[in-house]
Amino acid sequence: MNVMFLGTGAGIPAKSRNVTSIALQLLEERNAVWLFDCGEATQHQILHTTIKPRKIEKIFITHMHGDHIYGLPGLISSRSFQGGEGLLTIYGPKGIEEFVRTALSVSSTYLTYSLKFIEIKEGIVFEDHLFQVSAKKLEHGIDSYGYRVKEKDLQGTLLVDKLGDIGIKPGPIYQKIKRGETITLEDGTFINGAEFIGPSQKGRIVSILGDTRYTKNSLELARDADLLIHEATFSEEDEKLAYDYFHSTTKQAAKIALHSNARKLILTHISSRYQTEEDLGTLVKEAQAIFPSSFIASDFMQVEIPKKREHI
Repeated sequence: MNVMFLGTGAGIPAKSRNVTSIALQLLEERNAVWLFDCGEATQHQILHTTIKPRKIEKIFITHMHGDHIYGLPGLISSRSFQGGEGLLTIYGPKGIEEFVRTALSVSSTYLTYSLKFIEIKEGIVFEDHLFQVSAKKLEHGIDSYGYRVKEKDLQGTLLVDKLGDIGIKPGPIYQKIKRGETITLEDGTFINGAEFIGPSQKGRIVSILGDTRYTKNSLELARDADLLIHEATFSEEDEKLAYDYFHSTTKQAAKIALHSNARKLILTHISSRYQTEEDLGTLVKEAQAIFPSSFIASDFMQVEIPKKREHI
């Protein structure tokens, strides 16, 4: 599980930061990539990475402001020319389907694959045997959501050495043991497969928030997250601007991380008013004064989210 920041700026593209898009790479878990927001020129950013558009199976949109959605028509169209044949599901607030289908229709775009739209409400928006994705409304000028991606708890590893001690060698029987089945050996001995599987590991949690003021729902989305990605459009000095434009400051993001017991905070959606290394250093220091494990995102930055060592 790996996060790559394809765009980390706010509002309009800047020389050093494109507008918002985040790729959650789940190549080991499901051989797929999920995008969160798709600002203008996201497909151009992807060209500088190893991400294959055909592997993008889901796109989650936080809200309908242009710097979060203007890249959708181009990426969706180009995916047809880059081997994309599998279903692409797009999640987002009301209006997301109308926006995309209108753009594709008036441009006479033909797709080699099917699109599915899910206009979200609060609650679980996706779940399978590996992941659960839930959404909650934030506080912005329009409907804006935060997403909580929770990996299901991982089955423990097969205790191969313990099996070897009783003479069971690798083979098809291992699959039955991994499923926890009761096995009858050739000598008539019964073994319980569950006794040969190590402790389960807790699944990882990634919380990705859209544009928002400081709000209680952010705390719930970020609860015990291994990685919290939170907008920090403004510095503490510009707190009034943040409030007026329904955004957050560095310190407000850090307080969410602290009070939600998150492990790591990445600040993103940075205003173009902060350009110099000194400016960016100030933003990080403001957050770290409250939550030491705070970092500022840059375009193409990657964050690995390792499997948890603690067991259930």
